[in-house]
Amino acid sequence: MNTAVKLGSYVLGLAVVFGGALGVGKAVGPVATPPAEDHAAMAAPTASASAGHGEHATQQQAKDNTAGGLQVSENGYTLNPLTTTIKPGEPADFRFAVTGPDGKPVTDYQVEHDKKLHLIVASRDLKTFQHVHPEMAPDGVWSVKLTLPDAGPYRAFADFAPTGGDALTLGTDLTVAGDYRPEALPAQSRTAAVDGYEVTLDGDLAPGQSSRLTLKVSKDGEPVTDLQPYLGAYGHLVALRARDLAYLHVHPDGEPGDGKTKPGPEIVFYAEVPSTGDYRLFLDFQHEGEVRTADFTLGAGERPRFTASTPTPTPEPSKHGDDGHSH
Repeated sequence: MNTAVKLGSYVLGLAVVFGGALGVGKAVGPVATPPAEDHAAMAAPTASASAGHGEHATQQQAKDNTAGGLQVSENGYTLNPLTTTIKPGEPADFRFAVTGPDGKPVTDYQVEHDKKLHLIVASRDLKTFQHVHPEMAPDGVWSVKLTLPDAGPYRAFADFAPTGGDALTLGTDLTVAGDYRPEALPAQSRTAAVDGYEVTLDGDLAPGQSSRLTLKVSKDGEPVTDLQPYLGAYGHLVALRARDLAYLHVHPDGEPGDGKTKPGPEIVFYAEVPSTGDYRLFLDFQHEGEVRTADFTLGAGERPRFTASTPTPTPEPSKHGDDGHSH
């Protein structure tokens, strides 16, 4: 998957929420438990399969769902990585299986956006992002050539819908051995440049509210109006929360050839994030036979900022004794 991007145009968007890609499942519980203060913020609405033309998930749905990709098991389904060693910069045959409630590998999947399963891999510092499509063997084992450029921790998200079941997003941690030097989160920006293309983002993220995000693609200063279909759409959006990599996958409303969806230069999404904080957005599009990815950093909600005129909070008395242990 290229790390460069471009996007197409949609006049209408799909209401979306944290809780899954290509469909949102109800989370049982995260593998790595987020900080206690985040637990109440994890609730988020589910995207209705029929949502479109501005129809969004209800507030009741928001109470019933949590952020996707934080759990390795959900509704009896478990993501099982079979590849244990990955070296930085070297292609690896990454293999994994999804087991069902009966403990056996799942071999029957629904086709969602032209694929039975979508695999997203991102580094923990959100510098690296890949959207790939593994092939499944008859025994239910998936495999894909995966090259992770740097040492350090990564998160892999399997996005799928078992036949007869709900769409799910399961996540698992990957580690690439070597000297790990995490980089700071990229600064907030509303413009991404890649391969001569420029993608601009208009809109803001508001926790607990549906937010309209409009992405406009141009090349050499001219709007792009002939985006090509990719996975059944003109654009795809994945968002990851910086603190814990909670996962959101969005697709625009409409589809190529429906008589109303234009192939650029704008694409519109409706997204609802569950909490304040920084988010990384990755947008895929196809033009002139190549898929590109544009990335952005956006903040959601207000954050307290201390200035010279802001009183410094008085620290509470220490609860530790001279030995450094709590009493």
